[in-house]
Amino acid sequence: MGGVDRSLTCKPTLAYSLGVGDVFKALADPTRRAILDELAERDEQTLFELCGRLATKHDVGSSRQAVSQHIDVLVDAGLVVTRREGRYRFHTLDSRPLESLVDPWLRRHPEAS
Repeated sequence: MGGVDRSLTCKPTLAYSLGVGDVFKALADPTRRAILDELAERDEQTLFELCGRLATKHDVGSSRQAVSQHIDVLVDAGLVVTRREGRYRFHTLDSRPLESLVDPWLRRHPEAS
């Protein structure tokens, strides 16, 4: 039959590891990028600490619930790891998903010495 060759008409699957769309989605929001900036500066922060730093340094007036939802997106993307200790949850940046995204480009074009 003269059917359509779907392999030529469908969008190709990304040649990245699973979850790459989640990483890009997480990075698309400026509040989430600010959270990552704060965790890059100092790991092991609680939600309370992050909210305070976002308000004072980034002029982000989001509620704790909203910041918590942003953190959930970052956790789902693998960019933030949480650790619970008693009633506190500590947040840490995990840059491995970012490294796996940019590493192929950096290896392809090494810096000239």
